[in-house]
Amino acid sequence: MSKYLKEIGIGFVPVLLLFLAFAGFNIIPLLIVVVLAGVLVYVARMRGTAVGAGAGARQKAVKKPELLTFEDIGGQDRAKKELVEAMDFLNRVDEIKELGIRPLKGILLTGPPGTGKTLMAKAAAHYTDSVFLSASGSEFVEMYVGVGASRIRDLFKQARTLCAKEEKSSAILFIDEIDVIGGKRDGGQQREYDQTLNQLLTEMDGMHSEDHPRILLIAATNRKEMLDAALLRPGRFDRHIEVDLPDRKGRLHILKLHAANKPLNDAVSLELVAEETYQFSGAQLESVMNEAAIYALREQAATIHQHHLSLAVDKVMMGEKTDREAAQEEKERVAMHEIGHGLIAEMVRPGSVAQVSLSPRGQALGYVRHHPQKDQYLYTRVFLEEQIMIALGGAAAEEIFYGSRSTGSRNDFEQAMRIVRNMIDSGLTSLGIIQADMVPQEMLVQENRNILEDMMKKTKALVEAHQEVFHHSLAILLREEVLSGKQFRLLIEQARHEAAEQPVDRVTVKPDQSA
Repeated sequence: MSKYLKEIGIGFVPVLLLFLAFAGFNIIPLLIVVVLAGVLVYVARMRGTAVGAGAGARQKAVKKPELLTFEDIGGQDRAKKELVEAMDFLNRVDEIKELGIRPLKGILLTGPPGTGKTLMAKAAAHYTDSVFLSASGSEFVEMYVGVGASRIRDLFKQARTLCAKEEKSSAILFIDEIDVIGGKRDGGQQREYDQTLNQLLTEMDGMHSEDHPRILLIAATNRKEMLDAALLRPGRFDRHIEVDLPDRKGRLHILKLHAANKPLNDAVSLELVAEETYQFSGAQLESVMNEAAIYALREQAATIHQHHLSLAVDKVMMGEKTDREAAQEEKERVAMHEIGHGLIAEMVRPGSVAQVSLSPRGQALGYVRHHPQKDQYLYTRVFLEEQIMIALGGAAAEEIFYGSRSTGSRNDFEQAMRIVRNMIDSGLTSLGIIQADMVPQEMLVQENRNILEDMMKKTKALVEAHQEVFHHSLAILLREEVLSGKQFRLLIEQARHEAAEQPVDRVTVKPDQSA
């Protein structure tokens, strides 16, 4: 019926306008009214479609969480303990009421990407037997003003409706990437982001301890510094839980969880993999186990071996091997560059080199793989200077053997400058304890130059004193493309033995003193 009425209307309106025009009426104001009415109807229909689509998307997203417990999440013991304590406010309502404790309204999970923030929110819902609704911050952003705010209202309304439907007393709302809608306001009230944030603040203020159901908002971000102060204050997000990168013990736990459904060879040592994956996130560790299984599939192996895991670590860290064929001269320069890194690493930290490789991987034409270092959170000036020398080793070797550097040192220089900036900010330079923003830029540039020039001078001295190592290593590396750490150390000892048999004045710098 509505279809026929629409067709009749489309045919009737033009005929009416033509009749009025022939009758002598001024139809221009009427035309303007008709056009404006049509535009308003179209905008309202488009807005309704956008809101309906968003509601439909949320209906699809609203589902029971996976059966995930805190035991299924590895490497976050401290964060899990804090979150479990917060969840007890939903489970032990009578006890906290007797002590006069106000239940938490919001929990903010912060930390690098891939550390398990979403998994912890799902585990929290399972721990409290709550309704679980999840959304991303981008779902609340639209070009139509007011849509984001209405979706916030709908989300809280859905939580209450589902609790009544499933006969549950609490609900957990999880908003990922909350910095999209919770960013700092600039004073204007017309932005869609600001209206969405204002609505979220209003909804959180409306959550009370005596409400049924009880609603807890959990949000996640890796950019906490961008959030508005009104969102971070107590009474809204009461707890800020840092979900950081796992330590060695945590990495081992994560690896064991992801290895549960994979056939590992009896000789595989996950402890060794945990040591090699320093500063890997949980998502990266999961990828390591998955890539290792893929390598085993390629070789048609029945089980996953240790070398599959080593290849997987390299792939996750630097990318897949490439089939780029470089010219002989370029291969020799790359080999000299990587030997320079390896030599300096062995000079300042004996036994640290695991492998020198000439195989292109990702964007790297070659690389040096180091033995895993112990988890370390504090660094001395000596340690950081050694790191700078290792980074400059490749460029120093190119300068000595070729008289110039190449673009292959770009990332090395960026790494060295980041370390220098860390030293300046930590008061480990001749500038002393300073605030970098209050120091003239010229002074910072000069200090940066002085440190890098001093480290480059020491690095070159070590390279010049061990030129024989480069000549011996180059032939093996060009032939086999891989030089093991053990082979490399034997070549260094051989070069030292040969140098000891020659006159002392031919050795310009003693390695032990330079190290």
